[in-house]
Amino acid sequence: MLDQEEKLPVQENNLTEQSEDSKSENKLEAKAEVAVEATIESEVKIKPEVETEAVDAAVKKEEATPKIKKSDTSNKAITEIETKIAESSEESEHQEIEMENYENLSLEALVSELGKLVKEGQVQSINSNVNKIKSVFNLKFGKLLKAEKEKFLAEGGNIIDFQYNNPIKSVYNSYLYDFKIKRNEFYANQEAKLNANLEEKLDLIEKLKHLIDNAEGATMYKMFKDVQAKWVAIGPIPRAKYNDTWRTYQYHVERFYDLLHLSNDLRDLDFKHNLEEKLKLIDRAEELLKLEDVNAAFKELQVLHKLWKEDIGPVAREHREEVWERFSEITKKIHDNRHEFFKDMKSKFEGNIEKKLEVIAAIDALDTSKNKTRSDWQKSIKELEALRNKFFSIGQVPRAKSDQIWAKFKEATRKFNIEKNKFFKNVKKEHLENLNLKKALIEKAVSLKDSEDWDTTTEIMKKIQSDWKKIGHVPRKYSDKLWKEFKDACNHYFDRLHKNQDIGNKEQIEVLNKKKELLSTIKQTIGSDDEISIDTLNEYVSDWRDLGRVPYEMRHIEVKFNKLLDKVVDNNNDIEKQDVEMIKFKNLVNSYLEQKNYRKLDSEQLFVRKKIDETVREIQQLENNIGFISNVTEDNPLVKNVRKQIDVYKEKLDVWKVKLNYLRELES
Repeated sequence: MLDQEEKLPVQENNLTEQSEDSKSENKLEAKAEVAVEATIESEVKIKPEVETEAVDAAVKKEEATPKIKKSDTSNKAITEIETKIAESSEESEHQEIEMENYENLSLEALVSELGKLVKEGQVQSINSNVNKIKSVFNLKFGKLLKAEKEKFLAEGGNIIDFQYNNPIKSVYNSYLYDFKIKRNEFYANQEAKLNANLEEKLDLIEKLKHLIDNAEGATMYKMFKDVQAKWVAIGPIPRAKYNDTWRTYQYHVERFYDLLHLSNDLRDLDFKHNLEEKLKLIDRAEELLKLEDVNAAFKELQVLHKLWKEDIGPVAREHREEVWERFSEITKKIHDNRHEFFKDMKSKFEGNIEKKLEVIAAIDALDTSKNKTRSDWQKSIKELEALRNKFFSIGQVPRAKSDQIWAKFKEATRKFNIEKNKFFKNVKKEHLENLNLKKALIEKAVSLKDSEDWDTTTEIMKKIQSDWKKIGHVPRKYSDKLWKEFKDACNHYFDRLHKNQDIGNKEQIEVLNKKKELLSTIKQTIGSDDEISIDTLNEYVSDWRDLGRVPYEMRHIEVKFNKLLDKVVDNNNDIEKQDVEMIKFKNLVNSYLEQKNYRKLDSEQLFVRKKIDETVREIQQLENNIGFISNVTEDNPLVKNVRKQIDVYKEKLDVWKVKLNYLRELES
């Protein structure tokens, strides 16, 4: 299962650096090439028929030479390495693009980066970046989708009606489509190029065979070097043909060197250089045995094998078996270490089977038979979501069991979803019934909104408002429109009622004057040296409320009274600000009660609930901020400042909760 991820693109032109020795030997070889024609001409004149006989004899001798039998595990190790090298043989040279920290980008920035890569980058260079962007985008968009769904359900929507469209997703899909088209075109062109390269290499092999069979002493070595240079210059070939093509080429290269026995100095120079280079590769391979990262060791071993096969020529016959056996033995050890590692991983994957089956059993055990309300189902949905997250966090299972486990998981969630959808279909029917009930109340409210039979109509309108609250949810697409129509009709009536109550009320004018006198008295007390206790404040508030209502247009005097209470607190350290806050709040609420302004009471309760939610979120945000501050003590000024802010918000939260409880007590 993990082996599929072990591909290593091999760059032939930057794998190794020449040592100083190899550089000097290359100089010697260059000099030898200059003199090769004279050397071979002076020593021997090779006839084609003589050379053919020499080649045949060499082949027969090699076939007759007993081979050292390698172990099965050694053969497996070499085979696996050759397979990996063959897989990498199709890789073409390209410049990797630096991987950005895509997790920190917004959805818009991710899509912008994706579009830039697709338009400007090469397919083989941007593939990893595109896959990373896809992973991050899907994760972020999934969270956004989940949040929108939760918001939809919180507002009374039916889950089967949920739809979410975002323009950024359309742009993202468009760029992905362009990338797939570009990628398909690249691989189609690459296949043609690979096949063309294969034909070129096969043609070179034929030229090499012809060179061996029709050798001319004056030109054979130069022509051989030309073949080698062209072989290296040709690009990648199809992986299925790589190993056979290389073996055929290598066989004829060795045939050539065996034939070159008449130019011992030149041949020995090549053999000596190649032996030294291969011994260096063996030393590098031995170092890989010390690596703890078996995957990194295996990938680097692929590089060494590719160098061994493609960059370094043959060695003298007496050393060939020995150096190859040393290299093969190290390869086997690295191979065995890697497979032992995967064996341990497989054991861990086996353990994940039971863990995932336990999660599936827990999903099957979810009891939805008692779910009667939307709240019940929301709780069950959260439980299922937690189990789903647990299932995916466990990790992989053996490939042989993967489909089976996944099928059981899908079946378990399918059963849950069937029951869930059945419930919400019934809810949809109920929502339609509620829709008709609320429309009837709206018609009634609209018909009474201009009535002047204040006493009778007021009671009816209160009853309508009460009935409205008892009716459940309606389809979301109608919810806002219905509420606006109902609220406008009710507000229209009660605004008229309050206006009528305020006109020409002489008693309220007298109340206003008395409240002004009380304000003056409180100001004088504040200006004196006398202490004002909380009991005194309560008396002021009680007196203020007992005086009654003031004219509607003169309600600003209530604001003055509250500011005066705040001033008392500022001048007296013995009075808690929270106590005064509640005194003012009760005074405000009681004034609404006296005015029978229940709409104001409802608005006040909604406002208090909103402030509680906002304060809780502020506290949570500050606590989360502390969580991001690592390696600091509580004495740190930044931490102390955040803690102080949290305490302030908690004090405010306590006050808002007390206010809400007070409003609830009034309703009971």
